[in-house]
Amino acid sequence: MRDIKFNITKAEEGAAFAVHVVPKSAKNEVVGKHGDALKVNLTSASVGGAANELLLNFMAEKLNVERQNVEIAAGLAGKEKMVIVVGISPVDVERLLLG
Repeated sequence: MRDIKFNITKAEEGAAFAVHVVPKSAKNEVVGKHGDALKVNLTSASVGGAANELLLNFMAEKLNVERQNVEIAAGLAGKEKMVIVVGISPVDVERLLLG
C-alpha cells in the first residue's frame, strides 16, 4: 500500500481540504485518511443535507472556530467534499484533526 499524503492547502485567510464522509456511523469522529482526503465518520444519514450540516458543526467544534467560518465549497451531494475553514492555518488543521 502506498503512502498518500493528506493535503491541506492554504486558502485565502484559512485552509482548504478534501473530506470523505461516511454517514450513518456509530459516532462522529475523524478516523484518518482516505486517499488524499480526511476520512470522517458521521452519525447522521445523508438525506436532506443533515450530514452536511453535521459535518460543518463537527469541523467547527474540532477546529475551535465559529460555525460560520466553515463551509463546504464542493461536493454537497456526494461523499467527497471540499471544506474551507477561515481563520486557521493548514498546520493547525492537521494538528487538531490528525494530531
